[in-house]
Amino acid sequence: MKLNEISYPDGRPVDGYGPGFFRIGGQVYQGPVTVLLDSVQSWAGYDDPAPFTAMGGQIDVLFVGTGADMCPIPSGFRKAVEDAGIGVEIMNSPTACRTYNVLLSEGRRIGLALIPV
Repeated sequence: MKLNEISYPDGRPVDGYGPGFFRIGGQVYQGPVTVLLDSVQSWAGYDDPAPFTAMGGQIDVLFVGTGADMCPIPSGFRKAVEDAGIGVEIMNSPTACRTYNVLLSEGRRIGLALIPV
């Protein structure tokens, strides 16, 4: 069996996560975060769709990690992001991190919104 190292030429992968934090591109971030193209920023949560709506035309899908469990997101947040031409997929945060990393390694145009576990 041949194993290949995965590279992420177009962004920062999620390296790990735990209670209240994410490790992204080797750096630890506390609380909710956004991962968009090559930037990682603190995020105010569902009341703040602006980081994502500003990415209309630059990303195709936003993965929303809702914490330890998958739960619905506010309809106003979803509508604002979708009105910017970006698809929204919700899942628990661990699954969102894994899915993001796989698609990032394929060079896909994706973003990530994460609530800690």
